Amino acid sequence: MLDTMTLTKTVAALCGALLVFLLGKWAAEELYHMGGHGEASYVIETEDPEDTDMGSVAEVSFDERMAVADAEKGAKVFRKCSACHKLEAGANSTGPSLYGVVGRPVGSIDGYGYSAALSGLGGEWTPERMSDFLSNPRAYAPGTAMSLALKKPADRFNLIAYLDSLDN
Repeated sequence: MLDTMTLTKTVAALCGALLVFLLGKWAAEELYHMGGHGEASYVIETEDPEDTDMGSVAEVSFDERMAVADAEKGAKVFRKCSACHKLEAGANSTGPSLYGVVGRPVGSIDGYGYSAALSGLGGEWTPERMSDFLSNPRAYAPGTAMSLALKKPADRFNLIAYLDSLDN
């Protein structure tokens, strides 16, 4: 089945394909190579990276970001959270109820079994603390069962504004 003629044809086909590839590469370099063929006919002006002042970008404060947060967009972000959390007072699911969570003491819902990581935090859920927690829950409270992280700051601020608007 595999004789000398078949093997010769296979090797010739591979060598021919390599030759076509190398000739194509050589032709493309000759057509599109910019070095040594004179100067470019059109030069695009760009800013010198040393001239741009990246330090002049003003940092927006947390309060300013919260002031422009959109609770309606936060309701859309909450759809991600609704798999584990409910918004009705006292209605726990996989996660605790988030009704009135802004300003509530951490780990304070009776009847919900918080992880030791959250039980030991203490304090209240301030908007700043919620933003830090939502950005990376497992880094903020190692050992927590919550795994959903909201990487986009706009999503976090919109969600916090939405949760804060629920209980007036």
